[in-house]
Amino acid sequence: MDSAAPTFKIILGSKSKARREIMVEMGYEFTIMTADIDEKAIRKEKPEDLVMALAEAKADAVISKLQIADKQVNDNEPTLLIAADTVVVYEGMIREKPSGKEEARQYLKDYSGRKASTVSSVLVTNLQTGFRKGEWDRVEILFDEIPDDTIDKLIAEGAVLHVAGALIIEHPLIKPLVKQVVGTTDSVMGLPKAVTERLIAESL
Repeated sequence: MDSAAPTFKIILGSKSKARREIMVEMGYEFTIMTADIDEKAIRKEKPEDLVMALAEAKADAVISKLQIADKQVNDNEPTLLIAADTVVVYEGMIREKPSGKEEARQYLKDYSGRKASTVSSVLVTNLQTGFRKGEWDRVEILFDEIPDDTIDKLIAEGAVLHVAGALIIEHPLIKPLVKQVVGTTDSVMGLPKAVTERLIAESL
């Protein structure tokens, strides 16, 4: 790292394992603070508006937690808070985390031989200056046929029950069935690297 480069701390406002892994891949050290918000209470018609509104709500919730904890932000070293959200869009309909196994099963059956999109937001807040900027990124995914026994295994394992649209394209059972990704895999996983890097740079 360039010795002249600004030093800063990062708080990742997400409990997503995939987002944590992406931040590690990007070479960042960070602390995690989860935002406990009622996502269903925030509704927008357009997926782009929804993911931005959810990221804003998550960031605000983490900032409230920090204020309650009365954590001092070092004036010499900026702290950046990164919040993010992802939804799946299928045939124009927004899909969030499935309500249960049957909905997850239906979601996965729908993707078989068809296409879906993900819309992911990233929002970076400089807690020292108050500067905040966010962007969204959209990716299209085309699938081969997804066999019923693969869907059964995914449901039994359970990871798909906890992600938007029951969609985990990096999963070993799904990865071979992804025909094409128009965009980046990291964006589908919930944190587009290029967007995140740019927003971090602009926030310092």
